[in-house]
Amino acid sequence: MSQPSAALGRIQPSATLAMTSRVLELKRAGVDVIGLSAGEPDFDTPDFVKDAAIEAIKAGQTKYTNVDGTAELKEAIAAKFRRDNGLSYAANQISANVGGKHTLFNALVASVDPGDEVIIPAPYWVSYPDIVNFAGGTPVFIKATAEANYKITPAQLDAAIGPRTKWLILNSPSNPSGAAYTRSELEAIAEVLRRHPHVLVMADDMYEHIVYDDFEFTTIAQVAPDLYERTLTVNGCSKAYAMTGWRIGFAGGPAWLIKAMAKLQSQSTSNPCSIAQAAATAALNGDQSFLQERNIAFKGRRDLVISMLNQINGVHCPRPEGAFYVYPDVSGLIGKKTPAGLLIENDAALIDYFLDHARVAAVHGAAFGLEPAFRVSYATSEAVLTEACSRIQEACAALS
Repeated sequence: MSQPSAALGRIQPSATLAMTSRVLELKRAGVDVIGLSAGEPDFDTPDFVKDAAIEAIKAGQTKYTNVDGTAELKEAIAAKFRRDNGLSYAANQISANVGGKHTLFNALVASVDPGDEVIIPAPYWVSYPDIVNFAGGTPVFIKATAEANYKITPAQLDAAIGPRTKWLILNSPSNPSGAAYTRSELEAIAEVLRRHPHVLVMADDMYEHIVYDDFEFTTIAQVAPDLYERTLTVNGCSKAYAMTGWRIGFAGGPAWLIKAMAKLQSQSTSNPCSIAQAAATAALNGDQSFLQERNIAFKGRRDLVISMLNQINGVHCPRPEGAFYVYPDVSGLIGKKTPAGLLIENDAALIDYFLDHARVAAVHGAAFGLEPAFRVSYATSEAVLTEACSRIQEACAALS
């Protein structure tokens, strides 16, 4: 009997995408379910970005491009890094890919050998450890609890680094917690990394532009220029520009790594969609003022969700600095029973209860490597969020 490859056996399906599929199935069946599981802005792609795509089609920009991005897109990415991060990258230091996940996949598969270790702070985005496992590496987790505002300490990092450590993945602002590292916190992490020159740094900055309360975003290569040569700074258009379906991610980093990523991409996807590249070029070069307007809306949603969740006995929801997620600790709900007498033995059981009893879909904390908790995406309207949180409040009040 034929079986999938051993590499495929080392990974699991995405828990976030699995829950999104469940929500879509329930909605198709006519069930009144509220989905808070998808990490996707409800805002539309800006009109000027759409217009650029339409013009690209009319101009016949429908052919193959360079494997890892057109010259125009790479110029726009380089300009973005200079403008927003004070980082200078040449064209051979820039890679454009089929979404941010593809960027991370290319970088890890192109650089990780069996036995190599990749440090991943938990809670983490669900795909990090699976990509490492696929590449044959070993994920090494550092737990960052709610009490630590979901951020690791320099001491934790130092203790986790070993002779086979290849990468540290640093996601700020974070999916799933929304936690973001301050400049001083990044400086302290950089000081540890200076003592371990064999460790590469992957800065996943996908939520860079979604920050609140006068938080100043910085990325580690910006804060610690001496780490520039061993840092891959990853970003993309999906979140800030509401372009999830356009599938454009990108990175700036060492030329040797960018070349290796292009080699892998040449034998997998080839170039990203030429039309999406034209749209991304326009997004990066265009008027950025709409970002702040959308952040005001996101901030109001964040504050609403935090307030309503923290009214629930047994729930502690820290206030994140960015992204559009909250990650409430639900230790106080574990061990309770549902009205039907079922035991809430873990956060997966709690999420199933929310879906069955309250018709609200979220993602359980175990999927992100830190439990008991769950992730809520507040990338939807305040009216929907109010109804969803009211349902969660009622469901929790019914536990005994």
